[in-house]
Amino acid sequence: MDNKSDIHDFLATRRARLTPTQAGLPDFGGKRRVPGLRREEVAMLAGVSVDYYVRLERGNLGGVSESVLEALVRALQLDDTERSHLFDLARTANATVGTRRRPVANRVRPGVLRLLDSINAPAWVRNGRMDVLAANAMGRALYSQVFDSPVTPPNTARFAFLDPRAPEFWPDWDKIAGDTVATLRNEAGRTPYDKGLTDLIGELSTRSEEFRTRWAAHDVHQHRSGWKRLHHPVVGDLELSYEALQLVTDEGLILLSYSAEPGSKSAEGLGLLASWVATEAREPLELDA
Repeated sequence: MDNKSDIHDFLATRRARLTPTQAGLPDFGGKRRVPGLRREEVAMLAGVSVDYYVRLERGNLGGVSESVLEALVRALQLDDTERSHLFDLARTANATVGTRRRPVANRVRPGVLRLLDSINAPAWVRNGRMDVLAANAMGRALYSQVFDSPVTPPNTARFAFLDPRAPEFWPDWDKIAGDTVATLRNEAGRTPYDKGLTDLIGELSTRSEEFRTRWAAHDVHQHRSGWKRLHHPVVGDLELSYEALQLVTDEGLILLSYSAEPGSKSAEGLGLLASWVATEAREPLELDA
């Protein structure tokens, strides 16, 4: 991934989505040459010279101060995730060779594995590349199609874009696809020298036009909680809430767990899933395949 290109595209797409009215500027009507704000308008809102902003949008964030970055955040009306992404891009631009590579966690500690097994709900651990590194029995059962997908290793982004069953599994596939790309884009800003992530993005861009188009939008997002609708091949439709918890000791690892409203049809579905897990558990070799 090219840091300068990422900086340029991110700032340009954020600028293009803002209208003068949204930015609190007078709009005198007439056809504008560019979508959204002009560079001159962003420079004025950020309190920097036009030449300096042009230099920034060309990808030259080397030596930029935190106060200037915060001014860009305000001018472009970035949310918290976008702000963090901009600071990650600047950090990469200012990194020395010796500090460029961050180790990417790919192993799950025994204590976390025991925690997974103790959770009486579907739960698993993933890294920033969306590789599923560990899951309890309910988690494997809920995402059984991800685990038995011919697209390996188990990775929810690969499943979403390369497995034809994904749109049926996620009835809201369009939103899932957008969220997936935005999560990977955010991770790319955080760990731009992760070869595994670069390879994944290259693979998805080559094999999926849908991914390639969404990747070019430079949207970023973090998913900490929310709701998802799933269609499980055994227990049917489920509407589940999820929580995503950062494992502080293991940088980059996220523990996710799903639950259903008590007394709901989805809760009944999870009960059926638990029964299915108990039945399958009598054949551990099949379960672990």
